[in-house]
Amino acid sequence: MKYVIIGNSAAGIGAVEGIRQADKKGEVTVVASEPHHTYSRPLISYLLLGKTSEEKMKYRGDGFYKENGCDLLAGVSVKEINSGKKSVALDNGKSISYDKLLVATGSTAFVPPFEGLDTVKDKCTFMSLDDARQLEGYLGAEKRVLIIGAGLIGLKCAEGIAGSVSHITVIDLAPRILSSILNDDGAKIVQNHIESRGVEFRLAASVKRFEKDTAILDSGETIGFDILVLAVGVRPNTSLLKDIAKIDKGIIIDAKSKTTAADIYAAGDCTQTLDISSGQNRIMALLPNAYMQGECAGINMAGGEKEFDKAIPMNAIGFFGLHVITAGNYTGDVYSETENTNYKRLFYSGNKLNGYIMIGNVEKAGIYTSLIKEQTPLDSIDFALVCERPGLMAFTKEDRQIKLGGKAK
Repeated sequence: MKYVIIGNSAAGIGAVEGIRQADKKGEVTVVASEPHHTYSRPLISYLLLGKTSEEKMKYRGDGFYKENGCDLLAGVSVKEINSGKKSVALDNGKSISYDKLLVATGSTAFVPPFEGLDTVKDKCTFMSLDDARQLEGYLGAEKRVLIIGAGLIGLKCAEGIAGSVSHITVIDLAPRILSSILNDDGAKIVQNHIESRGVEFRLAASVKRFEKDTAILDSGETIGFDILVLAVGVRPNTSLLKDIAKIDKGIIIDAKSKTTAADIYAAGDCTQTLDISSGQNRIMALLPNAYMQGECAGINMAGGEKEFDKAIPMNAIGFFGLHVITAGNYTGDVYSETENTNYKRLFYSGNKLNGYIMIGNVEKAGIYTSLIKEQTPLDSIDFALVCERPGLMAFTKEDRQIKLGGKAK
């Protein structure tokens, strides 16, 4: 059996390990557009912060590919998939045949066509190890940085470089930071905390044009800078399966990570799958989801049986020491707690927990995540107690045994 995996991040690695659970001998080839050993992308801001190293960023040890009997083609891109001939064409002129194929191509930074962007000398995106290396080369104690985008990527970039530059300004079109994962109240708490570390924001604002080291906003305000970071957003890399498999915003996959094309699977940030907290198909770009989708794909590619059907949108992140965890969707009735920078909102309806936002004290957030993923009926637990003090004692004795691993469901 010949397996080809396009992508060398969490989903691709999960697929290798999934395949080897069911097939120890099949031929596995990993095609990676980046020339690096597999690494953890969420750690690139910590590399700039000095809290990690490139060696510690490795997602698996140096011997991973050899130990799993797979061939890594690093720094090579796939130009085209021929699903009829079951082969992939590479940019080095070669082609590889496959019996089972996984597309785990992730996403790419979206760069809007700003007027005058080509006049900016020192600019970069912030999605990859190479981006982090490029940005590091620009940094200096007297440098002013302008970041376009107040989402997860832009704010983690700000945290990573804050101690290495003189000033950071963050611009976003949305009226609040982290608009995709926080509500107004939660966003204000996080914004105030980041501003206390010297980062400046321009919200509900957009850049009209660039003139070398100056950004002219729609309002007419001008902002001078030395370094520009483009963190506007990302786009799933779906083009390889255009006209081959069903694609919406992402590649559509089922609970087995299978696409609508024969013998082709997909996993990770390039895919769209069922969010059980809302019942909607959506992109859920999250490293644990990517790994589990990849592992699921690998097992099924190798003839095993596996489903990953408990995906929910979730983020666990910190900014300058302030922790933020969110999960699910924010619909239904609301349980609220606020004390200084400690903030909790639980959203529930129809006898189940739909989602939550926790800022500051995020201890035992896993209890809430479990309630969402398992779709636990709230009338089967002491929900009032769980709201105030999340803990296993709010569950029935039988459920406590299950959660502690002492009894099968």
